[in-house]
Amino acid sequence: MNQFPCTWEALVVRTDFASDGAWGALWASLFSPSKDGFLANVAVVDDRRYEGLASDQALDLIPAEYQHPLLVLADSVALASAERPVLVLDLQGERGRGVRVVAAQLWSIENNLSGANMDFEEFAGAVDEDGVFRGF
Repeated sequence: MNQFPCTWEALVVRTDFASDGAWGALWASLFSPSKDGFLANVAVVDDRRYEGLASDQALDLIPAEYQHPLLVLADSVALASAERPVLVLDLQGERGRGVRVVAAQLWSIENNLSGANMDFEEFAGAVDEDGVFRGF
């Protein structure tokens, strides 16, 4: 399987293609600013070659030059829920550790990790009872 493209932005890789409507809603969430005007700095990979890709497989497809501290998977769990809880994978601390983040809050983890303002652990420790980060 081909490596992901190398970008300065965090990659959001679509791995579920069951519903274009759910994907469109996720896309809209990713590119809609928060109430304070924040946006996640992301590049989307929408390619059927990555359908069904698991997180461990995704880690193997990251190019050596990719410097962003996280990788985001838009998988079947994310697309099945109205909150669109994407799977965010840590690439710096505990490589491959994942946390679910509602799409509307992706900006928070992406902005803070890319700016080294916070650690992945702080977001992982702030998840709700169902294991999803919905904001501080």
